[in-house]
Amino acid sequence: MSEGGERIPMVLVVDDNAENRALAAAILVEEGYRVVLAVGGEEGVAAFERERPDCVLLDVRMPGVDGFTACARMRAVDVGSEVPIIFLTAQRDLDTFDAAQRTGADDFLTKPVRPAELALRVQAAVKLRRLGSELREHYSLLRRQRDDLVRLQLQKEQLIAFVVHDLKNPVNSIDLHAQLLSRTPDLPPRARHAIARIRDDARLQLRLILNLLDIAKGEEGRLVPAKVWVALGALVAEVIAALELRAGDVGVSLAAELDVQSIYADPDLLRRMIENLVENAILHAPQHSTVRILARDTERGVELRIADAGPGIPEAARDAVFDRFVQLTGGASPTRTGRGLGLSFCKLAVLAHGGRIWIEDAMPGAVFCMHIPTEVDT
Repeated sequence: MSEGGERIPMVLVVDDNAENRALAAAILVEEGYRVVLAVGGEEGVAAFERERPDCVLLDVRMPGVDGFTACARMRAVDVGSEVPIIFLTAQRDLDTFDAAQRTGADDFLTKPVRPAELALRVQAAVKLRRLGSELREHYSLLRRQRDDLVRLQLQKEQLIAFVVHDLKNPVNSIDLHAQLLSRTPDLPPRARHAIARIRDDARLQLRLILNLLDIAKGEEGRLVPAKVWVALGALVAEVIAALELRAGDVGVSLAAELDVQSIYADPDLLRRMIENLVENAILHAPQHSTVRILARDTERGVELRIADAGPGIPEAARDAVFDRFVQLTGGASPTRTGRGLGLSFCKLAVLAHGGRIWIEDAMPGAVFCMHIPTEVDT
């Protein structure tokens, strides 16, 4: 088949899931490819031998003949070494990546696949097949370098997952034992205050650990909010109760002014977003000032605002403060600086909700603003 005398490239899509096949076919047909669909690895190998496609999209986890086995059998066909094979997998882990490399995969895409990324990867694979041998050698070198970087990224993600898992349990244990101690009758005030500080620090450490995990998820597009209707007043009251001790230690008070009763959001992510922003405000608020949590309805959602009376943030630095490990300087005290993860988490969590986050002047101080859309998922 040709268009204007030129052969139209063919892509073989092998996946046991009908919706995945339909989505890939729709994307590729729109890009001008011919598409052949196969259900499962056995049918995919037969279609490969029969059709001799220009590129293969191959699911990894399939019943019967899985993607790894199907890939090896395709490579054994007489022209199999020339056809680029792109693995599709929902499992973004080092073992899956290494197995894909061993069986001869040319590329590796994680589900859910972004349509633009899928189209670009297929386009690059088809063009590569038409290149001369010298250009192919250069590309192979670049691909090996890319694969090394992907391995490093996957190792980093695996390490983060291990660290988060290994740290969560002892931190939760510290908080649990502190709760048990707090129930001891006739504790002197000094001991009760020390226990409260232990619980406060344990909650802070747990929030930092979860921030780290969710930042990694958000950067890979895997942070998916479990949205429900949340009673905003009760949630904000929990945040204030959790941070009152920390605020009191530096002479800062907390107040809420909420004109909204409920918000459609993931309650855990929302609570941690507000906690991170309030904690950040406490770090930069001067003594005897108040950090305010405000909420109001807008035409398309809810706007949350956390305001402090600190030194503010220069307009030129307002985007940079949401980057990882960027610390705000020039606070009310040189010992009160941020860790650079909380604000990055907030940005990714807001974006995962389909909203946005920005900074305004409080004159004096800074106002961190979040807009959360209220459209209910269908």
